[in-house]
Amino acid sequence: MTVAFVPPAGQAGHMLARLRAARPLVQCATNHVSMDLVANVLLALGAAPVMASAPEEAAEFSARANAAVCNIGTLSRDRVASLEATAEAARLGGKPWVLDPVGVGAARFRDETALGLLRRSPTAIRGNPSEIIALARAAGVGTEGGAPRGIDTAHAPAAATNASAALASRHRCVAIASGPVDEITDGRRIARVANGAPMMARVTAMGCALSATVAAFLSLDDDPLAASAVALAMFGVAGEIAAMDGGAPVGPGAFRVRFIDAIHALTPEELDRRARFLAAGEG
Repeated sequence: MTVAFVPPAGQAGHMLARLRAARPLVQCATNHVSMDLVANVLLALGAAPVMASAPEEAAEFSARANAAVCNIGTLSRDRVASLEATAEAARLGGKPWVLDPVGVGAARFRDETALGLLRRSPTAIRGNPSEIIALARAAGVGTEGGAPRGIDTAHAPAAATNASAALASRHRCVAIASGPVDEITDGRRIARVANGAPMMARVTAMGCALSATVAAFLSLDDDPLAASAVALAMFGVAGEIAAMDGGAPVGPGAFRVRFIDAIHALTPEELDRRARFLAAGEG
């Protein structure tokens, strides 16, 4: 049974200020589609991205980084080698890293890659609800049916609660099912974050950038559940700010630019004021 977790008042803003002061280096073994947005989001946040994708150098950069993210969005044999090198170097170095199992459940090669990375002890797993459900089933800790629609989810985050808890408990990590209300669990506690904007689902690579953002916050070496919850709140608050221009909604092209600007301009005080962490029973 999980218990509700809400970060203490002021922790979100404090962590954002600490991250900007530390400027963590994040090795992003991410997919070709998302590299630009991921790098720019991390820069706007105050982190330092490195996008080393060659298998010959991924491990070296991961060993030097403060955190890493492994994203399986666009796979090839070389890409798998780079992902595995990144994850293994982070594991051996005691660095936090995030597994983003994009589209897991859609193809056997993708499932095998995700499971190989899962065996390298991620600090956090971040996916949409369908990906979390599919990964739990592939890992033998879940029986719920359904698969992602390509990279899109066919489930709400609450549908992945059991799968998230099972993954987190078995692999001693944080599991994150992101959506309109994000759910984050370490198997014992669960945090729920209600920030965000519908337009975020209309811009490609937003989920990939979110996983990298989680990695950046994990580098602070705080409680991984709290760090992940704050990362999701920060990301969602920036989305809310970017979605409106003088009270009028913006389209996906303008949103993408405004989102990067919103992260850059977000203050710790505004994050504390706007972050919405839900208590038990709150909708």
